[in-house]
Amino acid sequence: MKAVVDKDLCIGCGLCPSICEDIFSMDDDDLAIAKDIEIPEDILDDAKEAESSCPTDAIIVE
Repeated sequence: MKAVVDKDLCIGCGLCPSICEDIFSMDDDDLAIAKDIEIPEDILDDAKEAESSCPTDAIIVE
């Protein structure tokens, strides 16, 4: 599974990296980005929590 952030929907709240910093971070524009890697099984629950916690539904984990 991989995570994708829709930059058109992201408001830069910083919630996703606070939940799963191994996958999500903030870019120079203060918008969230996701690492382009397969999400390791041991942090998949955290990535899914970040997805469900996003206030604008900008994150897709699939």
